Amino acid sequence: MRFARYAWGVLVYNLAVVLWGAYVRATGSGAGCGNHWPLCNGQVTPHAPSLQTVIEFTHRASSGVDLLLVGALVYWAFRTLPSGHSARRGAVLSAVFLATEALLGASLVLLHHVAANASVSRVYSLSLHLTNTLALLACLALTAWWADGHAPVRLRGKPLATAVASLLSVVAVGITGAIAALGDTLFPASSLAAGLARDFDPASNAILRLRGLHPALAAFVGVCVLLYAISRAARNRGLRKLANGVALLAAAQMGAGVLNLGLLAPVGMQLAHLLLADLLWIALVLLCASPEGG
Repeated sequence: MRFARYAWGVLVYNLAVVLWGAYVRATGSGAGCGNHWPLCNGQVTPHAPSLQTVIEFTHRASSGVDLLLVGALVYWAFRTLPSGHSARRGAVLSAVFLATEALLGASLVLLHHVAANASVSRVYSLSLHLTNTLALLACLALTAWWADGHAPVRLRGKPLATAVASLLSVVAVGITGAIAALGDTLFPASSLAAGLARDFDPASNAILRLRGLHPALAAFVGVCVLLYAISRAARNRGLRKLANGVALLAAAQMGAGVLNLGLLAPVGMQLAHLLLADLLWIALVLLCASPEGG
């Protein structure tokens, strides 16, 4: 179905936008357009921009294109899908979360929660923004999934509770990961030992002290997600391919995390780690949304 292919394409585009947003943060380019929004340094298009301005403006421009793509997704869903179709609701929710994504992105700029800002309030803004991003990716993925003919969510009782717990746990890992990545950007370590010492130093910035939560929580939740995927595959052969994908991504993500830590979080490794995290999230959402019987 053409609409389903388009929906998957919009999801892929949004993954690229998310990765570029992480690149903006990792390169300290969040203030590339000053504290102006939606203008860039008071201009519609920046003149003689610096590299940081180009990076930030490119992210804003790609986000603007995203608004058009998701708007078309909603329009197409209502033109081609029957009333009550789950993909219609998914498309509308995608538009809602994209709108809040834009507002949260604007607040980061207007509140100066960018560049070298190391305040606790930036941690709250970052956490809210990350949670909204995951919700957006989930809605886009479900829109494409349902448009492809998969059944809507009908989990009940214990399966539903387990699925929700798995998703919330991964969101928590994502939040701690975003904080850890911010710490890596603002307070780069000269060595692994030096970085760990700063993480456990009571005098360190709160972002550094929070950074140490991520590896332990990620390892625990990663194992739990692996077990959840194995249990879903055991109960339903039809889910084995998807469940195996979740298990593989969980294992790869934990390996990438170890590598990222050992290499002192270079920008390229941070982006690879984030991409795996987003792919794991999408696969887990689809697994949780798949009915027990099919």
